[in-house]
Amino acid sequence: MIALLLLYLRLAPIFADHMVLQRDQPLHFWGKGLPGATVWVSFAGERRRTTVKKDSTWSLFCHKQKANANPQQLMVSSGRDSIFLNDILIGDLWLCLGQSNMEFPMSREMHFKSEVRQSNQPLLRLYNPTYIGKDVYGKPYTDSMLLALQPASFYSGTWQHCDSNTVGTMSAVGYYFGKTIARREQVPVGLINLAIGGCPAETFISRQALSKGRFAAKTAGNWLTNDALPVWVRKRGQENIAGNTHAIGDGQGPNHGYKPGFAYRAGIEPITPLPIRGVIWYQGESNAQELPRITEYNALMKVLVAGYRKAWHQPALPFYWVQLSSIDTAHYASQYWPQFRDDQRQLLNQLPHGGMAVSSDLGFKNDVHPTDKKDVGERLARWALVRDYGLDTLPSGPLPISVSYRNDTVTVTFKYAPMGLQTADGQSLRGFSLDGLTDAAATIGDDTIMIPAKEKPAAVYYGWKPYTDANLCNGEKLPASTFKLILP
Repeated sequence: MIALLLLYLRLAPIFADHMVLQRDQPLHFWGKGLPGATVWVSFAGERRRTTVKKDSTWSLFCHKQKANANPQQLMVSSGRDSIFLNDILIGDLWLCLGQSNMEFPMSREMHFKSEVRQSNQPLLRLYNPTYIGKDVYGKPYTDSMLLALQPASFYSGTWQHCDSNTVGTMSAVGYYFGKTIARREQVPVGLINLAIGGCPAETFISRQALSKGRFAAKTAGNWLTNDALPVWVRKRGQENIAGNTHAIGDGQGPNHGYKPGFAYRAGIEPITPLPIRGVIWYQGESNAQELPRITEYNALMKVLVAGYRKAWHQPALPFYWVQLSSIDTAHYASQYWPQFRDDQRQLLNQLPHGGMAVSSDLGFKNDVHPTDKKDVGERLARWALVRDYGLDTLPSGPLPISVSYRNDTVTVTFKYAPMGLQTADGQSLRGFSLDGLTDAAATIGDDTIMIPAKEKPAAVYYGWKPYTDANLCNGEKLPASTFKLILP
């Protein structure tokens, strides 16, 4: 009996030393055990029990707790078998998702050499697993990788303190986001980073959600040859796994981090019983190279967010995303990026409890991976600090709210400019156009931009180039978003 208990008593893999549990929500613990056995959980002065079900699973809730930076111990026992976890904090859990610009590690970030000296952040904890296929592009996976391409073994990692030994591989965007909140609020922050370099949005959406309605075609047949998915994504997948007899899969094709629904099943679904504070998202490059994928992206994101809010039973779960940066078309298929960035801006009006960090001013002309992630993470944190923590500050740079034409002048009015509008570099205003191609002279009012036009144009554009040097910002030097506004 003891041997069986030693074999069966388990906590879900997300539970480990040094983790953060979500404050102000009932604490949920779950795992596996011997059917019919009693499991006891002791934490924060509370002791509760439950019985293992016939399917070997057990689950119970403890009372919610306030934020607590004092390390606590969790004990789980059944019969003579016990599990002890130490150094557990109570604070806020944020999920970091996306592709390579979210995955982008601190070791490559432009401020790393100075930041690493202050990376010992006692309030910050990192869950930063690696995954099968990480950094393997343009060549076949090995047989051992293919055998490990299963939901239960795709991600592997554990909780860590944030210090100079661990921060180098952490998402730089996630780190700066979490550090900003932890320091401002003085509460523990846990960051769960499940980003996958190069992945499409579809992998982070459950297959069940995709299979309904508009996006059903994305789950039909082998994903490697499915025209409803991005071409670039399928090409990379084919390079890794196509034709390999050792690949594990199903009717939707072989498993891979890019396969629709796979990252959701491997990484998201196992932690949905764990309460979280919110999600930050930096993804889109893989969905922004073909017009059909661009025009569906906002609807796809609404499916993703709705699914997460349902899974976590949090209808107002915060979801904050990064607008794509700038890059030239010389070495990258970015011709549709202005439209994509504008669609991301419009998502602000379509997705309640959401926010967007602008990054077009940080882009590299010939590199899809800008190295300044500090500004990106801190801009995301602004949304959280304003919306979720009650900080009285601006969450964003200028966002257009109306456009009009009168007396031979196009006037655009902005919000998030209480101290007025200005240029980021002190030079003349750049970035406006009345046809999306030709630069137009513009002048700055208090919260308006005025563009002379002898005839009423169809629309006004801002930052409407894949690589833009547009320089409008507000009094806090936060950049304005790319946009296209149709004149009434």
